[in-house]
Amino acid sequence: MTQAHTAHDDDLDVLTLTGLEVFANHGVFDFERAEGQRFVLDVSAWLDTAAAASGDDLGQTVHYGELAVEIVEAASNDPVDLIETLAERIAQVVLAHAAVQRTRVVVHKPDAPITVSFADVTIAITRTRSRTRPGSSAGEAAA
Repeated sequence: MTQAHTAHDDDLDVLTLTGLEVFANHGVFDFERAEGQRFVLDVSAWLDTAAAASGDDLGQTVHYGELAVEIVEAASNDPVDLIETLAERIAQVVLAHAAVQRTRVVVHKPDAPITVSFADVTIAITRTRSRTRPGSSAGEAAA
């Protein structure tokens, strides 16, 4: 368990989108920005889906199709140097949904410019509504 994980999280359900692919121009090197490359995203969102399930009501949960589009759009635009920055951006998109209490974002960079043989490079971050953003004041929520 991480510090962000609480007993309350055990009562939440998890919606997961696995393997979202996006072609984007993120990276430190000029050729990464010019040529672009593939990124693969795995995103989990912790939320309470009981009301949605009991009423069969999409309005009581997160529309995963719309969320997938929002994530891909956020990952496709405004190139950044670091996959850490990209992961943070995606986490904020997910937490913008009122039902989501916690998210875990994994950014895969399978074509990273590494000179030795490798299968993948990833960064995984977990963010909650109660955790403050880097550089924010202690009282400012990450929602």
